[in-house]
Amino acid sequence: MNILFIAAHPDDEVLGCGGTIARMAQEGNHVYIAVIGEGITARYQQRNQADKTLVIKLRNKTQRVGELLGAKQIFTFDLPDNRFDTVPMLDIVKLIENLIDRIQPQIIYTHHGGDLNIDHRQVFCATLTATRPLPGCSVKTIYTYEVPSSTEWAMGKFLPPFQPNVFMDIQGTLENKLQALALYESEGRIFPHPRSPEALKAIASRWGSVSGCYAAEAFELIRELR
Repeated sequence: MNILFIAAHPDDEVLGCGGTIARMAQEGNHVYIAVIGEGITARYQQRNQADKTLVIKLRNKTQRVGELLGAKQIFTFDLPDNRFDTVPMLDIVKLIENLIDRIQPQIIYTHHGGDLNIDHRQVFCATLTATRPLPGCSVKTIYTYEVPSSTEWAMGKFLPPFQPNVFMDIQGTLENKLQALALYESEGRIFPHPRSPEALKAIASRWGSVSGCYAAEAFELIRELR
């Protein structure tokens, strides 16, 4: 089965579904990761002030992370970090449509639509637009995932709130997720920040306790055709 994981920034794919990516790959699926934005220039007042070598280094880390998690192919793009709302929505939709045409995924995992981060919300909207349920569309199932420090920090005030109803047991791949996050050393944080290893373990334990296992990632099913 072809499965596409769409992330706005480098590290979103790990934070939201790193354990699931690794498990799906280990089970023999063809796993693809698409990271839409460059993920670093928002740290500068103006995008053109950013050190381009840092952008390249981060892109290379995304490739290494994808390989560690077992992805068949990793696609990286250059949309402006935390400025996706300055890009015409049609351009983002076309980018995702082209990926779908190329990969023909049956399942897509994408950002949740109620996140605090504007780029996440734009990617969610673009993904739903690109996967309109037209005859011949390969995509049968769409899930959204949470990103610690973005989904919960919206405090449920950006609609819709994240309401997970599908859980993936990642007891066997939680360590893969933590190893992948460690490759993004500039993106990790110290506990009690949600992007710390300790917090990610706690989140996995929490969702595991909700779903009846030791460690899980949580998803919201948006649409499924059987």
